[in-house]
Amino acid sequence: QVQVVESGGGLAQPGGSLRLSCVVSGFTYSNYAVGWFRQAPGKGRDFVAHIQSNNTTGTAPSVKGRFIISRSRDTAKDTTYLQMNSLKPEDSAVYYCKAGPHWGQGTQVTVSS
Repeated sequence: QVQVVESGGGLAQPGGSLRLSCVVSGFTYSNYAVGWFRQAPGKGRDFVAHIQSNNTTGTAPSVKGRFIISRSRDTAKDTTYLQMNSLKPEDSAVYYCKAGPHWGQGTQVTVSS
């Protein structure tokens, strides 16, 4: 059974940083991408960044240059990180990790002074 578990959300001040983690387990194959998405209250779920199994990455224009996605894999688990720098109030949202077709439960990020 595939599990996708996010952590690292919380409260940050404008201009601050947070690092989100997404731990994935249970896949029977290794060739899957991991992506981060976010959803603010009353809005749709938007793409933030993704990383392929060959470590090719992509980021949304709204976070390019501020957010960095990376991935660490070993035989036991697969962890994808989202380093979020220069945070803005408009970055506030629930952040979701998606591994292949599987979604995590989300982690809240709030940027406020």
